[in-house]
Amino acid sequence: MKYFYLYLALIFFSSFSFGIGSYENNEACPSFLNHDLRILDSQNYENLCKYKDKVIMVVNVASRCGFTYQYENLQKLYAKYNSEDFVILGFPSRDFMFQEYNSEDKVKEFCESTYGVSFPLFATSSVKGADANDFYKDLNKKTGKSPSWNFTKILISKNGSETHVFPSNVEPNDQSILSKIDKLL
Repeated sequence: MKYFYLYLALIFFSSFSFGIGSYENNEACPSFLNHDLRILDSQNYENLCKYKDKVIMVVNVASRCGFTYQYENLQKLYAKYNSEDFVILGFPSRDFMFQEYNSEDKVKEFCESTYGVSFPLFATSSVKGADANDFYKDLNKKTGKSPSWNFTKILISKNGSETHVFPSNVEPNDQSILSKIDKLL
């Protein structure tokens, strides 16, 4: 009899999704976005399908890089377009000469206090090669490119069908980026 109750409990609980590794409406979400990632300096996770109906700019960031000043214009870009279904997702990484702090609380504090960053930042992770986080592995496969340095910017259309990669030396407020954002919105 105890196995019968165990069986019923198993059936009952297997009918619910607990949010780890899945998204309630994943049929409408591009598979490369369907990843649960930890928010920077927290134990909370977020599924990127949350952003499936937005134009997304993905940026691998670092706090001690020659391009770190780009945080200022990334934040301005986010403030300008956030109300128009646009989001920037930041991914701190130590892939390029270890130019990111070891401690996530230092990364968060630096970004908030120095540049007023309010766009989502995710846990420090690798963004290239075999060690890349699962989202970046899928994104790199989709674009056919891996970031070659910090502050590589990748624009993704609302339905995920279109991507545009901009190297580190292209500023976030460059006309080539702004025109793509306007077109994708």
